[in-house]
Amino acid sequence: MLADGLRYKSKVSGSPFTAATSFGAATMSCFLCGKHRARSQMVTRKILGKSQAVCSPSCKAADEAAG
Repeated sequence: MLADGLRYKSKVSGSPFTAATSFGAATMSCFLCGKHRARSQMVTRKILGKSQAVCSPSCKAADEAAG
C-alpha cells in the first residue's frame, strides 16, 4: 500500500473471469464454497428452493482433483 492510501498506480482493464469462446469453458462461482470453476466441472442442485451451481461431485473432491 502506498503512503497516500492507494493500492496500485494503474489497473489492467477487464475481468479475469471473462466469458470464453465456448459456453462450457466459462467459469462460475460455486454457491457453497465460492471458488470459480469451469461450468463443465459444476452441476446444479436445488438449494433453498432455487437451482444453484455447485462443484461436482463435491467441493472437497473438486479441490483434491485440482491440487
